[in-house]
Amino acid sequence: MQLMVDESGDVKIVRVKEPKLTYPNLAPFFAEVRQLVEDGARKVVIDLAAVGYIDSASIGCLMDVRRLLQDRGGLLKLSGLQPRVETMLSMTGVHKIMEIHREEAAAVEAFSPRKTKGKGDA
Repeated sequence: MQLMVDESGDVKIVRVKEPKLTYPNLAPFFAEVRQLVEDGARKVVIDLAAVGYIDSASIGCLMDVRRLLQDRGGLLKLSGLQPRVETMLSMTGVHKIMEIHREEAAAVEAFSPRKTKGKGDA
């Protein structure tokens, strides 16, 4: 399983570097993400830009990651979905319970509280 983990402030970014996220790769994927969470990560973006195909087991695994984070007061966001992957997540309703962003930067930014303009702001 090829993963790359980066940080942007207090956000951990997990970039999946596999063309397919399917059953044989899920155990090492989940183990790596679980370790990040156990080490204190509470804001996680999983960037799936390189992934062109996922299966139902992968969707279940993403839900497990979401639950793992949620149980610890954390949040999961997905980014970079290719059309086929986005369709799978949409067809299964995942898009209704998991935040999805086109770009990784937007997913990271979504963790920041929105700044509202007050008096004196341009």
